[in-house]
Amino acid sequence: MKMEQFNDRNVADNGYFLVDIEDYPTDGWGKFKRVVKRTFRAELFVGLWVVLREMIKFDIHTVQYPQEKLPIGPRYRAVHEMKRLWESDAERCIGCGLCEKICISDCIRMDTKIDENSRKEVTEYTINLGRCIFCGYCAEVCPELAITHGGEYEQASEQREHFVDYAYMLTPLDKMKAGTQMEFEGFGAITPHEDERVKKTPLAY
Repeated sequence: MKMEQFNDRNVADNGYFLVDIEDYPTDGWGKFKRVVKRTFRAELFVGLWVVLREMIKFDIHTVQYPQEKLPIGPRYRAVHEMKRLWESDAERCIGCGLCEKICISDCIRMDTKIDENSRKEVTEYTINLGRCIFCGYCAEVCPELAITHGGEYEQASEQREHFVDYAYMLTPLDKMKAGTQMEFEGFGAITPHEDERVKKTPLAY
């Protein structure tokens, strides 16, 4: 195909493809026939047959929520979680503020201070779940993999401003001491077998 055909903007020669549409009826009898024709189409009876076929099945299982819950994906983006370091049980968050800057719904608020060791410490960290759209950007930009999305999706609230704070999202110490903190719980966490997927560079360092 030549470039002249792409540069040709005149659509009058080759023209558009016109869809064959019947004229709208103007009299009462024509409108009545159109209603009858649209009502008793084959699609209606196909839909009725599908409904009837599903009604007479006896292997239907209804999930009795909340007693029964369906499993969700390992990277489901639900309420955020703050992780700890495995070596020292310390908080991974270094207070860089990247999650606050990249948040497109402007729902993350962070306050930091300098502690006695001249290190930045997070004093306040809140997420407004009423504004959060659970896009996962905060977990993607976190350099320390401190914030991820967990699987806790039952967060209904009667308030328009529903906040979760840092202490609520942080992994409890007893869970850390038991070694039950899951690294692949949510969006933004380390994927399994990540080291095997790293390709070697052509140069030997």
